[in-house]
Amino acid sequence: MELEPIFRDRAHAGRVLGKRVAEAVRDRSALVLGLPRGGVPVAFEVAQVLGAELDIFLVRKLGLPGQEELAIGAIASGGVRILNESLISELQLSLQIIDQITAREERELKRREELFRQGKPPIAVQGRAIILVDDGLATGASMKAAARALRLQGPKSITAAVPVAAQQTCDEFRMNVDEIVCAYTPAPFLAVGMWYEDFSQTTDQEVQQLLAEAAHRTY
Repeated sequence: MELEPIFRDRAHAGRVLGKRVAEAVRDRSALVLGLPRGGVPVAFEVAQVLGAELDIFLVRKLGLPGQEELAIGAIASGGVRILNESLISELQLSLQIIDQITAREERELKRREELFRQGKPPIAVQGRAIILVDDGLATGASMKAAARALRLQGPKSITAAVPVAAQQTCDEFRMNVDEIVCAYTPAPFLAVGMWYEDFSQTTDQEVQQLLAEAAHRTY
């Protein structure tokens, strides 16, 4: 069976997702947060549909050395670390290896924070309806770390929104947020990139351009 892509690219996915999010979130003061890098082009379009502010929320997957796509956990802004304990136990990973992976990703998270923010503070999330956006939900580790870190900042609510996800992951994720919007839940799911015609890597420059453009928008 040949699987057909659903989206042309992340911008197309964001426009589709934005319509779904608009039906689920009625708060006019909502703040859209994209997970860099791939979640930002999607979040940009969602924010455009909603007429909402856009910012980023930094999160890094903790990938197994040599198999970086296999997430043993994730870290997020604010010093939050989520670990997949069952996978770590199954792989018999030592605490030393986990700390080494964490230290490496913390350096990258700091680099991106400085690069994307250019000295500007993040938009305050306290008391606001937050829409947390990524380009898809596979293991959910990155989104889970982001939601947990955000919760510490006292938002009014957190809605996770993705264009595509496995149905089971979507269902299981509900306990981590107030609401979840998964535009499509194809079966078999296999991988996020399967559902995009163009799933090329989003660059740092693209993220910077989109944030700059969003900052100059007026409604």
